[in-house]
Amino acid sequence: MNSVISLALPFFGLIFLGIAAGKFRKIPAEGLAWMQFFVIYLALPALFFRLLAQTPIEELTNVAYVAATTFATYCAFALAFCVGVFASRGNISEATIQALAGSYSNIGYMGPGLTLAVLGPAAAVPTALVFCFDNILLFTLAPLMMALGGTENHPPLVTVLTVLRRIFTHPFILATIAGVLAAAVGFQPPQAIDTLLTYLSNAAAPCALFAMGVTVALQPLGRVPLEMPVVLAVKLVVHPLIVLGLLNWVGGFDPAWVATAVLMACLPPAANVFVIAQQYNVYVQRASSAILIGTIASTMTVSLFIYAITEGILPLR
Repeated sequence: MNSVISLALPFFGLIFLGIAAGKFRKIPAEGLAWMQFFVIYLALPALFFRLLAQTPIEELTNVAYVAATTFATYCAFALAFCVGVFASRGNISEATIQALAGSYSNIGYMGPGLTLAVLGPAAAVPTALVFCFDNILLFTLAPLMMALGGTENHPPLVTVLTVLRRIFTHPFILATIAGVLAAAVGFQPPQAIDTLLTYLSNAAAPCALFAMGVTVALQPLGRVPLEMPVVLAVKLVVHPLIVLGLLNWVGGFDPAWVATAVLMACLPPAANVFVIAQQYNVYVQRASSAILIGTIASTMTVSLFIYAITEGILPLR
């Protein structure tokens, strides 16, 4: 248990420092913009690039792992969507935001920091793969489901082009692609550039976690609907168990890769859920509440999963 506390306390401590700063220091939300830019466009892309560029290319083409983890996220999306449809009496747009809250982990800000802290460098490649393909899945599902719900009023071709643009201009995905290409050709950046990337990589996790805490603190806590505990249970507990079950059923994966997928899946809802809710003006305040409550609840659930992984309780075959 001491090892779990040693791993979880600094991780969640940075988040709660950000929450405390956001609550007690009255700085306008615009003041966070440059830190978010640094994290999203510089620090985390540098981290992904360095990790992937130093990885043998054969490890980056594990189709079975990508298929299993991405399908697990889709299963969590579908399950939370069913809860949302029942709770909203058939409102597809609201159910889509609830489905995102039940399946879209905070894999950008929280994922790399957690998996690398718990599992070390062995978690680098699976973290990047889960991040990349989960985002592609959810960037695709959100506008398509909103179109079905009548919230997205663009023609189908415009919707498809919008999805492709969001996927292939996302800085994390661009960094992932660059890292894979660098690994394929054996590219090594000059020493000065590599040192700069190292500095950026080292800043990624603490800055991302603090910025996430501030972001959560600045979001309003709206009404907590009755279905939210069920949706958050899907996100925090059911999603990682689906991942674990699928990967063990397929079999043949490195235990560190299985543990990485479980940790990525047990993270709370991503801040992007609130961004998407705002974009479509659907379920906005309750999406904010889901992120805030989910982040607080995850201090317990994530710590339990860390304990189960580090103590060998979970079957990571």
